[in-house]
Amino acid sequence: MWFDKNNPLCLYVDKREFENTELCDGRKFSVTPDVVSDFTDMPFDDNSFYLVVFDPPHLINVGENSYMAKKYGKLDKSWKETIKSGFDECMRVLKPYGTLIFKWNECQIPTKEIIKTIGEDPLFGHKSGKLSKTQWMTFLKQP
Repeated sequence: MWFDKNNPLCLYVDKREFENTELCDGRKFSVTPDVVSDFTDMPFDDNSFYLVVFDPPHLINVGENSYMAKKYGKLDKSWKETIKSGFDECMRVLKPYGTLIFKWNECQIPTKEIIKTIGEDPLFGHKSGKLSKTQWMTFLKQP
């Protein structure tokens, strides 16, 4: 989704950090965030950002060392609590009237299940991808 991960206006957060890991097809893959942190417990003050983009792992049925797990991360059996906690944490760090963009791929968990889990309806969204499995949802933090 990034046009430029090194854009100085962006702060890239991920709990993983590794460089030049070889994937199963021989390609190299790196995850080099600006801040190493779990999205359920970010090291930022309340009301810090005007915009947050939440792109959590979306896979639960994937091998631990598979290409997909390395590239996109993996959710465990308590995925509902993890996603809800991550959504709440994103809202915590948003300023009042801040915007949260939530990117979700519903190849294993339907978007309607995610909306039910977080307990809030998006203002609007957009489906994308070859099979329209990626859902972009927009939320506004109420003061």
